Amino acid sequence: MTGIKENFKRGSLEMLILHLLKDEEMYGYQLTQEISKRSGGTFRITEGSMYPTLYRLIDKELISNRVELVGKRRTRVYYKIEPKGAEYLKKLVTEYELTNKGIASIMNYSSEKD
Repeated sequence: MTGIKENFKRGSLEMLILHLLKDEEMYGYQLTQEISKRSGGTFRITEGSMYPTLYRLIDKELISNRVELVGKRRTRVYYKIEPKGAEYLKKLVTEYELTNKGIASIMNYSSEKD
């Protein structure tokens, strides 16, 4: 069952990242913590999943990044949604809602007929 859960997470991660970034800039670790917190611990995203997704979103020009010095030597990379990313997020949310509605209809139909 873990494989199924991981596939759902992977497919949803872009949407979740874009959703969080629409309200404020965040850095990678902050994104993982916020996703975990808001999902009640259901989504625990590792760096191995988070950063490839962030890089993919940058490559698609859906988000941008900036480096900020924190302390004397440490830097932190902040990510920001771009207008193209906001439009893409709207499409993802629409698809997500339609998919959920379709799944719920199938599940309810099946349980009513059993």
